[in-house]
Amino acid sequence: MRILAIKDVIRKDTPIYYRRFFSGVASIEFLSNTMDRRIDFFIETLPTGHKQIIVTLAEPVDYPLVPLIKALKTTIDALDTDGKLPL
Repeated sequence: MRILAIKDVIRKDTPIYYRRFFSGVASIEFLSNTMDRRIDFFIETLPTGHKQIIVTLAEPVDYPLVPLIKALKTTIDALDTDGKLPL
């Protein structure tokens, strides 16, 4: 399993400045299958300066969730670090 891309990312408005909400589509490759699943996630900056990323899948996936969520968090963190998420 690997995350190919997170595309169509849209930032949702929120009054809380340290919490950023997003929605998008994750392209996931399982064995030889590629599937697109809608995801919602938010990135919260904690008082210590660390980032906390919470991911929820809007559609069911026939794959164990723990490794999938971990891979999505890693990909989202890389996108945020590179500045590729919408402002």
